[in-house]
Amino acid sequence: VHLVESGGGLVQAGGSLRLSCVASGSGISANAMGWYRQVPGKQRELVASITRGGSADYANSAKGRFTISRDNGRNTVYLDVDNLKPEDANVYYCNAEIEGISYWGQGTQVTVSS
Repeated sequence: VHLVESGGGLVQAGGSLRLSCVASGSGISANAMGWYRQVPGKQRELVASITRGGSADYANSAKGRFTISRDNGRNTVYLDVDNLKPEDANVYYCNAEIEGISYWGQGTQVTVSS
């Protein structure tokens, strides 16, 4: 199983972006999928997660500007971010639970210019 993120980059404050993550592997079907970000000196923190049925959960800091969605047929999860702020700059990691195992992507860097 491989998770590949895309969509990061340099974005101006106030702008928007969409992160994508594709889980690939023979015959896989991802259950919960989510996005995390690395907090310096701490463990990765949850940004948002979504069940296979579409039930989403957000960190308090992500409510309002972040929207998670998924395409089950493509084993893909998305994270839309609006009105980007400098504090959103981070490496965002995709996570997927597949057959009871948690998989991680390599991360995609989001940089926000003010």
